[in-house]
Amino acid sequence: MSFLRLTHIGICVSDWERSLRFYRDLLGFEYRSELQIAGEPSTTLLQLPDVELRALYLERDGTRIELLHYPSPGHRGDGSPRPMNQLGLTHLSLRVDNLAETLVQLKGAGVRILEPTHIDIPAFAAAAIFITDPDGTLIELVQSPGDPAAPPGAPA
Repeated sequence: MSFLRLTHIGICVSDWERSLRFYRDLLGFEYRSELQIAGEPSTTLLQLPDVELRALYLERDGTRIELLHYPSPGHRGDGSPRPMNQLGLTHLSLRVDNLAETLVQLKGAGVRILEPTHIDIPAFAAAAIFITDPDGTLIELVQSPGDPAAPPGAPA
């Protein structure tokens, strides 16, 4: 078995233009490409009848996301944030240099901030909070000293 690389993480969105502005203009993802597909063989692969799909590929820090918008058969869900213990992908996480300043900017842009999730850890000069994208996908913002490329819990 030989896996070559992780190619992308897919996020279903209700309004591709609004989500593009959110991820590109607010979170700093760069637009890479897009494609539009309909019918077979995608109907078989995605198991969605009469599928029409617009997929936009964005990238940040070597991670590529795919924004998936389905004109047909449409999307499911009501935009409520998923509970963290629901099976499957739970959230994206971004490191920020100044959480307070970042939140002021995001609030000014109308981003939903989940205030009850805000934590401060003074002993580590760290803080974190969740926001959501326009469709309720959870995004964790973390302020923490040290190498921003190091995974959480890695030795300093």
